[in-house]
Amino acid sequence: MVISSIDLKDGKVVQLKNGREKILERDDADTLLRSFDTYGEVAVIDLDAALGNIGSDGTTANTELLRRLLRGGNVRVGGGIKSVRQAKELIALGAEKVIIGSAAFNTEADAQGCMNEALLNELVQAVGRQRIIISVDAINGMIAVKGWTQTTAIPLIEGAKAAEQYASELLFTCVEKEGCMRGIDMELVKQLRSAVSCRLVVAGGVSSTEEITALEKLGCDVQLGMALYTGAVQLSDAFISCLNWEKVDLIPVIAQSVSGEVLMMGYANKEAFQKTFDCGKLTFWSRTRGVLWTKGEHSGNFLEVIRLRADCDRDTVLATVIPHGPVCHTGSWTCFTGEAAPASTMQRLYDVIAERFAHPRPGSYTATLDDELVREKVEEEAEELTEAETHENIVWECADLMYFVNVLMYKEGVTWKEVFDELDRRHKK
Repeated sequence: MVISSIDLKDGKVVQLKNGREKILERDDADTLLRSFDTYGEVAVIDLDAALGNIGSDGTTANTELLRRLLRGGNVRVGGGIKSVRQAKELIALGAEKVIIGSAAFNTEADAQGCMNEALLNELVQAVGRQRIIISVDAINGMIAVKGWTQTTAIPLIEGAKAAEQYASELLFTCVEKEGCMRGIDMELVKQLRSAVSCRLVVAGGVSSTEEITALEKLGCDVQLGMALYTGAVQLSDAFISCLNWEKVDLIPVIAQSVSGEVLMMGYANKEAFQKTFDCGKLTFWSRTRGVLWTKGEHSGNFLEVIRLRADCDRDTVLATVIPHGPVCHTGSWTCFTGEAAPASTMQRLYDVIAERFAHPRPGSYTATLDDELVREKVEEEAEELTEAETHENIVWECADLMYFVNVLMYKEGVTWKEVFDELDRRHKK
């Protein structure tokens, strides 16, 4: 599958040729992330950090932007990560994985072994091997470091084999091909794929959907930059082409809500996936009628697509969606329950409160709650909760308190995503 790359330099999104010559520059990183996240993982790279353009406070021109992007989707982050502290901080801020480049290798002439074992062992202990990616970038078959400005004496294959024990995946960039749009060095990729057993992501020169498909068949993912920004490759085409059509004619698609509730399952062919991407509504192939059908095209209860993810075998797709009305043809909220409404969650309560303020009904108590009154009610309900003695009363008072907390959050513009992100940050700190 394709991992879209957002390379940051001087606070802008850039694409460089061979890591040096700037070919294009954009200032819409947030929009790009939302778009790219529909199709797969996104790599955010701080090029200034990789090149050593770091201030005395340890930040770069990209730091604020990078941190803002980390929770925008399934984001991996790289560029100048040299310490366990940096890696832990980035993961706590929302990165799913960290990409370790130059710091992973011993580059001194008298070094014992090619890997920085002390750092990597500590990193594995601190964040887990599953969260670590090691860059094995190469120029003419030799490992390149320090923003590709230096070539080491470490052969690519040797370095990759040594790096594999510390990482869940390797990121290989063929530097001399990077940004040139002339294709990857496929023979070198085949050698590397045969040498290591972990997940392998390749980058540098990939310029067509056909090439992406060929790499997928080798068991490699692709990190794509220039081809995306120039329009040479469409992510929708790449996503569809990487699915395992040799194994099945129709791909099962599981629809789940943003909160994780499974809603339905259907089947899609290539045309159904393309229509899903074109219209933003989940579309299937009807095995009974032999036609494409977009969920909700008759009832109006469509499924707004947030993102699609293929499983490890590329023969099943998970679609994260926002349901607009009941999902099942019976009128139930999902195809797996008889309930006519979604299960109660903090987000559902928040949404109901938001709707009551936006469209107040006659006699609505919620709509009467001003800033001062809602704070008084939070204090009052918190006190009542601390004084409750029976199980039943504690449940009752918790429900009351959660209601007023949600009202206060809404009025202050605080979302549950922000709250859970903060809890996640504390857990990973």
